[in-house]
Amino acid sequence: MKVLVVDDEPDLTRALAINLRAHGWEVVTAGDGRSALAAAATHHPDVVLLDLGLPDLDGTEVISGLRGWTTVPIVVLSARHHGEDKVEALDLGADDYVTKPFAMNELLARLRAAVRRGASAETEVSLVEAGDLTIDLARKKVHRDGAEVRLTPTEWAFLELLARHLGRLVPRATILREVWGPAYDQQTHYLRVYAAQLRRKIERDPAHPRHLVTTSGLGYTLEP
Repeated sequence: MKVLVVDDEPDLTRALAINLRAHGWEVVTAGDGRSALAAAATHHPDVVLLDLGLPDLDGTEVISGLRGWTTVPIVVLSARHHGEDKVEALDLGADDYVTKPFAMNELLARLRAAVRRGASAETEVSLVEAGDLTIDLARKKVHRDGAEVRLTPTEWAFLELLARHLGRLVPRATILREVWGPAYDQQTHYLRVYAAQLRRKIERDPAHPRHLVTTSGLGYTLEP
C-alpha cells in the first residue's frame, strides 16, 4: 500500500517514513500543499496522511483540492486540538483525524482502517442530480430536462468541481487552482465570467440562479 505523507516538519516526516516503510508501506512525501496535490495526481496513493499547518496552503484547502477529483482516504495528522478544526476537516472530506502527539501503533491502525473503508466504498459517483440537471461525471455530459447542454472544457471543469461537492461551498481559491492552475489563484474575475456563462446554460432564470449560487467573497455552491 502506498501512503502520501504531507507535513512541513522534516524530522517528523523522516521518522514517519522510516516507521511506515518498516511496516511494509510505500511512502511518498510532500512538504507543502501544492506539492501534495501534485504528488497525489502523480503517484495515486492508497491513503493520504495530511498535516493542516502547511507553509503555503491550509490543510483544509488541500482536502478540498483532493476531493475535487479523488476519493482517496485522507487521515489528518495535526497539532490543532480545537473541535471546530476537526469538524471542518471532516466536513470537507477527511476520513479520520489524529492529533499530535500520537502513538505509532494507533496511527498505523487508523491508516489501515481508512484504506479498508476506501476499498469497500463506491469509488466513483457517476451521476449527480441537481433539480432539473443531470451531470454525468463519467461521460462528461450535462442534461437539463433531458436535453444535452453543451459546455466548453473550462465550463465543464468548473461545473464538475462543484458537482463533486454538491451542496457544499467550494472556496474561490480552490476553484481557480483546480480549474486554471496554481498561478491563477488570485484571478477572481475568471470566476465571475465563467459563472455567468454557466448560468446562461444551466439555469432557467440566470438572473436568479437556483443551482449555481455565489457566496459573496467566499466561493460557489452547486445546490441540489
